[in-house]
Amino acid sequence: MAGPAPLSGIKVLDLTKLAPGPFCTMILADLGADVIKIEEPGPPTGRRAQQAGVANAQGPGAGFSGSPFNALNRNKKSIGLNLKSQPGKEIYLRLAMRADVVVEEYRPGVAERLGIGYEKLAARNQKLIYCAITGFGQTGPYRNYVGHDLNYIATAGVLSLLGRPGQPPTIPHNLIADYAGGGFHGAIGVLAALVARQQTGRGQYVDISMMDGSMALLAQAFSTFFSNGNLPKRGETPLDGAIPNYNTYLTSDGKYITIGAIEPWFFANLCRAMGREDFIPYEFDSSKRAEIFAFFTEKFKTKTRDQWYEILTQSDICAGKMLTLDEVPNDPQVKARDMIVELDAPGGQKVKQVGISVKLSETPGSIRSLAPTLGQHTDEILTGLGYVPEDIAKWREEGSIR
Repeated sequence: MAGPAPLSGIKVLDLTKLAPGPFCTMILADLGADVIKIEEPGPPTGRRAQQAGVANAQGPGAGFSGSPFNALNRNKKSIGLNLKSQPGKEIYLRLAMRADVVVEEYRPGVAERLGIGYEKLAARNQKLIYCAITGFGQTGPYRNYVGHDLNYIATAGVLSLLGRPGQPPTIPHNLIADYAGGGFHGAIGVLAALVARQQTGRGQYVDISMMDGSMALLAQAFSTFFSNGNLPKRGETPLDGAIPNYNTYLTSDGKYITIGAIEPWFFANLCRAMGREDFIPYEFDSSKRAEIFAFFTEKFKTKTRDQWYEILTQSDICAGKMLTLDEVPNDPQVKARDMIVELDAPGGQKVKQVGISVKLSETPGSIRSLAPTLGQHTDEILTGLGYVPEDIAKWREEGSIR
């Protein structure tokens, strides 16, 4: 029988809006943390409206905080709080007194100017873990520069490696800096700080830079460069398209099959499956690459992607179908791992979301609720803090809360 969720009882205040922060707190919420989203009351205006519009352009329902389709805000509660108002600030400070974790993604110095920064909160709650996710971090000459994923991966060196030879670099959506560099590293930092707090009894400041996180993904690439001094070029290394046995190929149905037969025994299996055992001795012979490439390119056009996948996987060859987003939910491995889940929304509709990637045998995470509407839990949260209905009604009328 499964035990309680691993982060059960951990209270998190979420001041974030776009990509890295909400993804970080989604991970914590999926693992059982009690996450409260602090949201500005009223409809989006100015920069906030523009941010919502940009997010919404990524897909249906993606740009609205309370949309049941928005997986990033699942398992969270929402309170509408104007942090520039005196009541809003007072309520936030009271929440922070009882919190274990705060996650924010303001530009450096903004939280301090609002009077809600780490030093002020830590003076009242020494066990508080305060995670700030920014583009370049809290220190250094770029700390105040604005940016987005593309800018951070460019500075980190990641972008220089993405793409084909002689072509402009490939822009990899906003997956690397936002989600891996910022969101995942933010969650790791919070979890590490929670473990450290068990040892020291104190919280700490977690400074997450999306650029730093992106650089960390290049740890092996940098190690190789530092050891031999050879600067890798786009599309000219074994892992980014330079060799025929680690590449993508168009099939007869206009789809793509991916090949990752790097090890000699996998390459040998691939050559046998393609009817060219004579290629086996030449895996590392650069003079034969063009010939092997040309043969593979034409050979893969003779069958469909799925036909090739069946042949290659049955021959112990590293192969994969390049699936589009509409195909992924029907993949048998995705189904077996519960990586697409269907949930019931309050309105009765069925909502599909990506499932929980961290599989724990004894204390698994869960999706307990869909994204809340703005201020859905304001009364519940304020009542729990000891505020009376008269004050709540007054502050709502003033616009300090929603």
